[in-house]
Amino acid sequence: MGFTDKIKAFFAGKKAIGEAELEALTDLLVEGDFGAGEAYRIAEMLEERCKKEKRADSEGAKAILAAILRETLAKAGTAKTLPRSPAAETPLSVMLLLGVNGVGKTTTAAKLCTCYAAYRPVLAAADTFRAGAIDQLKRHGERLGVRVVAHKSGGDPAAVVFDALKAAEADGSRLVIADTAGRMHTKKALVEELKKIDRVTQNAGAGNGGVCSLKYLALDATTGRNAVAQAEVFHEAVRLDGVILTKTDSMAKGGVLFSLAGQFALPAAFLCNGERYEDIAAFDPEQFVGGFLGI
Repeated sequence: MGFTDKIKAFFAGKKAIGEAELEALTDLLVEGDFGAGEAYRIAEMLEERCKKEKRADSEGAKAILAAILRETLAKAGTAKTLPRSPAAETPLSVMLLLGVNGVGKTTTAAKLCTCYAAYRPVLAAADTFRAGAIDQLKRHGERLGVRVVAHKSGGDPAAVVFDALKAAEADGSRLVIADTAGRMHTKKALVEELKKIDRVTQNAGAGNGGVCSLKYLALDATTGRNAVAQAEVFHEAVRLDGVILTKTDSMAKGGVLFSLAGQFALPAAFLCNGERYEDIAAFDPEQFVGGFLGI
């Protein structure tokens, strides 16, 4: 049974939500990839509001829980994204995709090209640590008709991004989407590499309005609580603008997004839910909470 089905089953047929039910709900939220502390906090808030609003019935409690979850996401604000079509004065923008290996960064980069086709995007193969990542991005570029800027395997990732920005300026593109490495021989080396790439994007176009730099962390929805540790490392390194949750079409629970919103004020920007290039959507908190609770 999937997590949403478990939530539905939990609330179904219950006449009232008492202490025993709240304990069971806490355990269920932990199973749904909330941290224990966050799960207890939400259960306590639910208990308080049910008493205050005098709604201990299951449907009332479920509606109150949905409100609490929406408020949790709202604390992180709305992730900064680009409009789907650029205005005449829109400056060159760059999206850095960060995250550990295997979360779907390279495929997500291609999906973002579909979202922002009006920008005539350029792809930057900045994951020079893996030759396979460069080849994969080139294949995506060929299928999409998108220019890919790449150096040889083992090259300087920041130099790839720099060259991609120059190529975009020369081609009249408004967007560079950079696929970055997720693993180095030490965490420190990875962090320093990402900081260097970030500096390149921040310094690009100095004196000419600069560029709009967006840094998104790609997270596999099936990762669970380990996603929090990943977010901590990348957020500390470059101050993330948002999260892209991948592989949401599986048995993933997605509760980690509530923890990221509460712990780091880190909002979700996009959800990816399939293998096609079109299988990406802007994050909708209302829809996400509804899906999470099976409403």
